[in-house]
This record gives sequence, C-alpha cells and structure tokens, in this order.
Amino acid sequence: MPSVDWLKSVPIAHRGLHDLNNKRWENTLSAFDAAAGAGFAIECDVHLSADGKAIVFHDGTLDRVTGSKGNIDELTAEQAGKLRVGGTQDHVPTLAQALKLIDGRVPIVIELKGIPGRDEGLVKAVANDLAEYDGLAAIMSFDHHLIRRFGKDAPGIPAGLTAEGLRDEDLEAHFSMLAYGIDFVSYNVHHLENRFVELVRGTMDMPVISWTVRSIAEKAISDALVDQITFEGFDPHLT
Repeated sequence: MPSVDWLKSVPIAHRGLHDLNNKRWENTLSAFDAAAGAGFAIECDVHLSADGKAIVFHDGTLDRVTGSKGNIDELTAEQAGKLRVGGTQDHVPTLAQALKLIDGRVPIVIELKGIPGRDEGLVKAVANDLAEYDGLAAIMSFDHHLIRRFGKDAPGIPAGLTAEGLRDEDLEAHFSMLAYGIDFVSYNVHHLENRFVELVRGTMDMPVISWTVRSIAEKAISDALVDQITFEGFDPHLT
C-alpha cells in the first residue's frame, strides 16, 4: 500500500470549503472548487443512488439540504442531479463529477455513508470512480460493514476508519477494525485522548486526522494530539 502521509500535509475542508451553508453549501462543486483554489484538501460524503452510482450527499434524507421529501438512496443519480442544494445554483453531484472538477489539484478523502441492507455495491461504485483518477484519494467510513468490504471491493485504495467515543465498548469496536487493514483514522476532535488513538498513531505509526474542527482553540487541541484537522467555519491558514 502506498504511503498515506499526504493526509498530514494540508488541512482538510469538511464537505468542501463551504460558508456554513449561507451562499456556498456543503458537498457541492462550488465548495470543492473553492477548497481546491485555496489549497485545502477536501472531505466529502457519498451515498449509493438507486441506479448504483456514488452521489455526493451527507444525509440519508433530502429535506435539510434540498427542501425535498424522501431518501437520497431512492433517487437515481440523474434524479438527484436535478435537485438544487440550499436554493443555490448548485445541484447534487455524482462522485465522478466531483473528481472531474477537482482533477488532482488537492487530495480528497471520501466518507462512505452506509444504509444497512440498502448499500450493496457502494464500495465498488466508489472504487470504480477512483480507478482512473490520478489524484491523491482515500476512502473511509463509520460503518464497519462497509470497512469489511474495503479490501475486497476497493483493493489498493487507502482506507480509513471514521470514529468517535471514549467508552470501552466504543474503543474495543474500533480496535476490531484493525484486522481489516485500515491505513488511517479520522477521530472526533472532542474525543482524541484515548488509548485507541494513542496506539494507532504511536505504536502503529498510522496517520490520525480529526473531525470536525470549528475554531482556533479546537485546532490547537487537535494539533497537539494528531496529525491534521478536518475543519469548517474558519480559515486555518490564519492561525
């Protein structure tokens, strides 16, 4: 597996460089273009469409982002692409469209959003989109059932665990994912001091990034404990 030390190189814009969904919304081509233009890496979220495509969207339901009713996975990629995001001119993009826009200018970290029983093929769909992509890219997920498929369905693509929690049962569940060959960890900035993060970053020398950092004070906490931030709502270049 190639090195994933590039994850440490620049701050990662959470769902792109949006303006807290004022005029430039999360997970849109406008937010991704702004992040690339500013030299930030990009984090985005993907769901599986009804026709088996990876589409860039965070929520399982449509209402918060598009004002429509229903679930994102019930739409085809074409149907999702007709929905306007936050009343702006941006529409829900496919991962393929996002990758074409970013075009290797900055790294991208793709978080796969699973819906158990309704996400068969999501890992393969993302892997297919990344197969011909020349830029730096990685995949990650909260969903353990998806991580278990990373090695088979997305071989050779840097893969990570998105995680949080301080309880023993949370940490033990995270430890179990190490058996599936993850390459990095993305952890809640408010839960960074724990034995799981200490082990993977210290003993295993695995990159650890944090989410979601929303202030200079939170950046300072993250910088002291892990390798890079996933941020929104402020400019880390100004700190």
